[in-house]
Amino acid sequence: MLSMVERDHLTVKSDLTLLNRVQQWFEQFCLQYVFQFGWSDTQLYRLNLALAEGFTNAVRHAHRALPPETTIEIEVTLWVDRLEIRIWDHGKPFNPDAIAEPEPGTLQVGGYGWFLLRRLTDRVVYERSMDDRNCLIIVKYASQ
Repeated sequence: MLSMVERDHLTVKSDLTLLNRVQQWFEQFCLQYVFQFGWSDTQLYRLNLALAEGFTNAVRHAHRALPPETTIEIEVTLWVDRLEIRIWDHGKPFNPDAIAEPEPGTLQVGGYGWFLLRRLTDRVVYERSMDDRNCLIIVKYASQ
């Protein structure tokens, strides 16, 4: 098994105005650790976009009926062969596989976020954790 290189964690309130802070935190992590492993600007741009989509989905959908003080936890982990982003929310669980991907050339209400996440990354998992939180796991492999 390949080893972990570095990990960082951020906890923020459920507030869309904090998106810039979340993205700047991720960019700083990348500047400190990720670039030295040969990751391209394009790979990291895609991951930052995926992080933004995951965070905004947690605020807009999972926490829609919850107070803005409800926290969202984010963890980024750099492994020798991949980068993983985990986003935990306190919303009700849902099944992302039930969301139909938009057909090319048609309009659809909702579902574009999951479509985007799957296109930007190598692996996206959404699961319920033991502590009754949801965890969005975003994975990008270094070689792809």
